[in-house]
Amino acid sequence: MSATSSTVQDRISRAAILMALMMFAIMPLLSMLTAALAPQNSTPPGLAWPQDPQWHNFVDAWTAANFFALFQSSTLIVLGVVPAAVAMATAAGYALAQLAVPGGRLFNAILLVGLTLPFEALITPLYYNIRSMGLLGSRWAVILPLIGLLMPFGVFWMRASFLKAETALTEAAKLDGASTWQIFRQIQLPLAVPALSALTILFFLATWNQYLLPLVLIDDPTMRTVAGGLGAFQGEHGTNIALLCAGSLLIIAPSLVIFLIFQRHFVKALLQGAVK
Repeated sequence: MSATSSTVQDRISRAAILMALMMFAIMPLLSMLTAALAPQNSTPPGLAWPQDPQWHNFVDAWTAANFFALFQSSTLIVLGVVPAAVAMATAAGYALAQLAVPGGRLFNAILLVGLTLPFEALITPLYYNIRSMGLLGSRWAVILPLIGLLMPFGVFWMRASFLKAETALTEAAKLDGASTWQIFRQIQLPLAVPALSALTILFFLATWNQYLLPLVLIDDPTMRTVAGGLGAFQGEHGTNIALLCAGSLLIIAPSLVIFLIFQRHFVKALLQGAVK
């Protein structure tokens, strides 16, 4: 009985902790939703549901911020950053983990140092470098630096995944005469699908929510990401809290959808190698 009682108490404790964490995550979204449904140019009622929800605030925010153009621009930037960054991080991570790369430890140490550098510390030299390349004001001014800035984490992530990979299949493939490229493409990549999926999600979120680089390197608001475009929208509608919250929820929605769709791969990648 004591063991059963202890098990029940453990389950209740875990459920309580989980519910508390869920509330911390959900409460800000609920607060934003109730504020977005409040009448425009009014003080939101907090978590209280408005008596007359103003659902048209989402349509007004979409139109006022020109979100259609911003979503198009964000999609182009994501398509320019994520596939290239994932491919290069995967190749580099495999090389550092499985191949005897000359100076591999030094490269890995440099990448680890890159993880400590904040974007804000690099924005000034990036501005002058992009200007000297003649790319200032174009989407390439965000795509190219962002690929480089994502590399340290991407390589670190994929290297850790390939280090945990089983070596028996690789050694068997070598005995069968498989080349390095064949081993990478036909054996290691399929085993690294959870890590690749999780990295793709993380890179998507980092690119979609990128605020500083588009704001500094692109003058045209319609060519920025949705997060960067929200800065101009906030300056124009800074006192209209309802529209600001509606616009923020529109920006968050794609990230939530992507994460909910691929959350199994994300969790699997985090747990990969925990029980081996």
